[in-house]
Amino acid sequence: MDPNKRSFDVIAQLAALRRYARSLARNSVDAEDLVHDALVKAYEKRSTFHSGGNLRNWLLSIVHNTHMDGRRSALARRRRDDLFADDGSTATEPSYPAAQEHSVRLQQVREAFMTLPEDQREALHLVAVEDLSYQEAADTLGIPVGTLMSRISRARARLRSMEDDKGRGGHLKIVGGKDE
Repeated sequence: MDPNKRSFDVIAQLAALRRYARSLARNSVDAEDLVHDALVKAYEKRSTFHSGGNLRNWLLSIVHNTHMDGRRSALARRRRDDLFADDGSTATEPSYPAAQEHSVRLQQVREAFMTLPEDQREALHLVAVEDLSYQEAADTLGIPVGTLMSRISRARARLRSMEDDKGRGGHLKIVGGKDE
């Protein structure tokens, strides 16, 4: 069945929406809130969805726009409340001990991905993780295709440079071997 011809099946899109929201929000709790808020907006605006349109792209655009609205709102609130001082409550990502080497590597890649600037991270996520075409991703973000391609190129280059930097000085030293 052609994915563009499906009915308004939002449930089938939840996994993609959650993945993209986690990429934007950088933590699961805020990502769930973002998906919830976006789905409420989608439900309220469902009459604007064209039955021949791509539901997944439409929903991803709503998630993106909801995230951007939230960021602008938070920035305005901080400015209004003059909360630029550190209150001591810093959010930290949970860490999990890796049982295998590939788990460690996956965590390193994830951390490197999360350090990318937001515009680069969202562009790379839509193309590399959600498998959207450049045109679909550009439409989702509301930017020209050339801008999207530039962001993806910069994101990939930055990830490569992070990898090169780790390769130079990040080797483990074996302690307690026979030579010591």
